[in-house]
Parts: sequence; C-alpha cells; structure tokens
Amino acid sequence: MKKATSSAVPSKPDVGREMKGADCVVECLVREGVDVVFAYPGGASQELHQALARTEKIRVILPRHEQGGSFAAEGYARASGRVGVCMATSGPGATNLVSAIADAFMDSVPLVAITGQVYSKYIGKMAFQETDFFGLTLPIVKHSYLVMDVKELPRVFKEAFHLARSGRPGPVVIDIPKDVQQAKFTPTFPANVQFRSAYASATQLATDEQLKAVIALVANAKRPVIYAGGGIISAEAHKELRAFAEKTNIPVATTLMGLGAFPETHPLSMQWFGMHGAAYGNWAVDEADVLLTLGARFDDRITGDTGKFASRATIVHIDIDASEHNKNKRVQLPIISDIKHALRRLNELLAAQSFTPPDTRAWHEQIATWKKQHPFRYDDSKYIVPQAAVATLYELTKGDAIIATGVGQHQMWSAQFYRFSEPRRYISSLGLGAMGFGYPAAIGAKVAFPDRQVIDIDGDGSFMMNIQELATAKIEKIGAKAMILNNQHLGMVVQWEDRFYGSVRGNTILGDETNVGSPDNLDGLYPNFVKIAEGFGIAGRRVHLKSELKDAIQEMLDHDGPFVLDVVVPYTEHVLPMIPAGRTVKDMLLK
Repeated sequence: MKKATSSAVPSKPDVGREMKGADCVVECLVREGVDVVFAYPGGASQELHQALARTEKIRVILPRHEQGGSFAAEGYARASGRVGVCMATSGPGATNLVSAIADAFMDSVPLVAITGQVYSKYIGKMAFQETDFFGLTLPIVKHSYLVMDVKELPRVFKEAFHLARSGRPGPVVIDIPKDVQQAKFTPTFPANVQFRSAYASATQLATDEQLKAVIALVANAKRPVIYAGGGIISAEAHKELRAFAEKTNIPVATTLMGLGAFPETHPLSMQWFGMHGAAYGNWAVDEADVLLTLGARFDDRITGDTGKFASRATIVHIDIDASEHNKNKRVQLPIISDIKHALRRLNELLAAQSFTPPDTRAWHEQIATWKKQHPFRYDDSKYIVPQAAVATLYELTKGDAIIATGVGQHQMWSAQFYRFSEPRRYISSLGLGAMGFGYPAAIGAKVAFPDRQVIDIDGDGSFMMNIQELATAKIEKIGAKAMILNNQHLGMVVQWEDRFYGSVRGNTILGDETNVGSPDNLDGLYPNFVKIAEGFGIAGRRVHLKSELKDAIQEMLDHDGPFVLDVVVPYTEHVLPMIPAGRTVKDMLLK
C-alpha cells in the first residue's frame, strides 16, 4: 500500500471560534461524523480527554487495555464500514495500539489512531514515555502525521479521515504533542482536501475496452470461477457481484475476508477456499480455465505455491490498489479500478449485449459432485465437538448474527459451519492473525449495532489475551457475548504439532500438564471462565454435555447483556480440509 503525499487546498473554509488544539480535535471528529471513540487516557493525552468531556456529541468508551480499545475500534469499523477511532497516550499507551494498526493495514480496515505525544521541546530526547510513534508506524499505515503546528490540525484531520476511508481503506496515525493540544488558536476548517499524489486524490476506473476483454474471456470459458475478496465488501459491491455471477452463471469462491460478499446459501456459492477452505472451491480454482479475481490479493493462505496456483487459468485481476497487481501472482489481465464501478459497468455491458452465458453445464455438474462428496463435515462424538457448537449457534440464530472470532481453530470452524449471506457479519483478524482480537472486536461491533446479536466465537487461549475487556462490556453496558470453545490447548499449533512434529508438545498446553482439563476431567479445567465472568459481574455458564448444548446457547442468546459461555471440547479435533503451507491443492489433507 503506497503512502500519500499531500497538500490540502481548502474550499470555502469555515472559520471557527478561538479554542485549544484539543478542542479543535474534538470539533474535527464531530465534523467527520464520529460518534464513538475508544480511548485510554494518560498524561500526554489528558488534554484530549478533557476536551471530550466537554462535548455530548461523542461517546468515549474506556477499554481496560489500549489493545482492547483499538481492536474494538476495528470491530466497529469492520461491522459498520465507518472509520473506527481509537486514542491513547504517548509511549507505552501508543505502542499498545500497534497490533491493531498492523491488523487494520493488512485487512484494509478504515482506522484513525490518535496519540498524545510529549511536549515538542522534548521530542527526540528520550523524555518520559516518549516513543517515535510517527516513525514506528510508517510501515503499517496509509499515512502518519506528527502535528507540530496547532494550525495544521483541521487540515490533518480532514486528510486523515479521507485517506482512511477512501480507495483501499486503511489506518492513519495522528500524533499530537501536548503543547499543541494546549495551544490556543482560531481554526479554519477546510471543506475538502486535494492531494498532489494521484494515488490519494483520484480513483482509477476500468475502461469499457478492458471490461469487454473480460466479457470475451467469459464468453469462451468452459470452467470459469470468480475469486472474490474483501475488496468487494470494502467497496459495498456485493449486490453488483451477485448480479454479475447470476448473469454469467459463474460459480463464486470467496476468501475469508470476503465472507458474506456472496450469499453462501446461493446455488453458485462455493463458500470460501484456501488453506482450510472448501475442497470443492480449491479444486474448482485449480481446474478453472478463466479465473476472475475481484478485490483480492493472492494471499499465501489462498494460493499456497503461487507457481502452481490456478495454473490452467487465464487470470483477470481487478483491484483498486495497483501495487497488488503481479505482486504475488503473475496474471494475464490486470485492471486497476474501483471494484463497484467495474462490476456495475460489466453488468451494464452484459445487458447491452444481451449476453448469453456459455454452456458450462458439465462444469457445474462437476462442482455439484465435489460438493456432495466433500462437504465441510465432522464425525459424531460422545463429546461436544467444536464444529457442532458453531453449527448449533448458526441454527439458533438462523444465520442472523454478527460473529467475531479470535485466532486459531475456532476461527476456521466459525467460517466453515456458520453460513454468511450478508457482508460485515464475520469479524476476524485474518492477514495479521492477532490472538486476543475476538472479544474486543465484538464489543466494537455491538456498539455499532446495539440491536443485533453479536457473538465472539473464541478459543480459551485467544480469549485470555484480552479477557480484561469483560469489564468494559459490563461498565459500558455493551451486550457482546462470548462462546469459548475451550480445549485447554493452543489448538491450531497443536494441530501442526500432530501433523508435522510428531505430536511433541512445545508449550501448547494451557493448563496444568499433570492434570489437563477435558470433557472427562472437569476438575482439571483452568482457568474457571465462569467464575472470572462472575468476578466482572457478568453472567456465565459452563457446558460439556451434548444434551445441554442447545439450551446453553439459547440461554446465552436470550440473556440481556454480556455473557460468557464456556463450551468444553476435546483438543483432538483438527480443522480439515488443510493444504499445508506453501503446498498445492494436490497436497490437500482431507482426513
């Protein structure tokens, strides 16, 4: 993702009253439509918190750790499509935001991270709680600002929000020294911004000639496949994608970032593919003769060995970010474009041509056979298996919930056994894979949609990393729920140990190794999540019997407020299918 160089040119500027820099920051946030900020105070950001205390237009939510707050801001942004805002003080407060900033960068999430900084005169002198947060974050942002002149604040904030939400979305950092926050001035608020950088100021659009070339490829295809990524969701292009797939009768496989971009209950859906994705989706992409890659980036967890990925296909790659073209995979037809425009125009051109889809009956029959023979599945057991817990949650919510996840096996099972038919329903850290993401992200999503069911499907290891955010949910009255698939192990690492390291346990048991908890050994379970929840004033329940699972999940769903459901499961389950890292579809493990 390229950095933007900028020079804002105000149009019909609005001159405000005299105010402190900190009050100007709040006014800028209000003007950008910000209604909530996740912020943890400290010495270098105290002026900002005092300014926020003087307005009733913005809700400030106090997380119990800056990482929790920044993940919550991400959850808010991923669920709503709006810019998430987090704030922290200088030094360790700021550095605790880094994981979320990196996560937002990799998953293209619009985020503005505001940090207090030490007084300008102390910058570069290793002052108390000083870090070069501007320099520290440069590799993981669309842009970073260190504001040394209070008069620059209105322009900087206008630019920052524009950059965060436009083009390929991403994070922007604004670092503000305390003396800049305290300085008084009369701000001039620009109505808009312009950039010298074409990347920042202009959105490139596919030409009709390019799109007609795509249609020509489709018209002659025998085994076409659409590979749709998170760009479809960022661009709000899911309706255009569905229309295009139906007009051309092309089956669709999404990435994990693209879950919900195409309804998984649709006959043309092959759900998602990649390392732990549907076998039939992986086989279809492997045998495709035309692969239409839309708003995706050929991530290694999708491609495996890039040299052998979709080797039979003529590949079209439509993406707004030119830097992604031919970066991971050489393609035959790269097109730089806003994906919503490209799909809308493709649909118009198809209608104008009275397009008739090619005869691909044999291809659809083959895919139907693969679906029947190799669905996502799991073996019955006397225990509650994690896949069954997710499937039961899907049944009881009728698919109408926002699902956040931590990172690990539960993350993959959530995607496999909860069907997503709408975008922004699967909230997960995918490019970075940050454990501890799930529950704070669920809090953010619930703030964005207080009337929706929001459930964090988590693992015991991942949930522990930000368990303190139960306090945030309780005190702020945020009804985000957590269903922990508790196997007492770092499940995904254990799976790799079982598959590739002779089942040698390298620090992957989370409890007492001499008395490991399990469905058959409840006394060994560690920690007691229900008691921890109770300590935070939150309702909870533990369940280990299959006969009680449905009732326990329904109790969680019916509860008014946050809830922790501890589902005890065996650690022996593996996420399948699995394509080992760097390998090919031919190496897929099915059992």
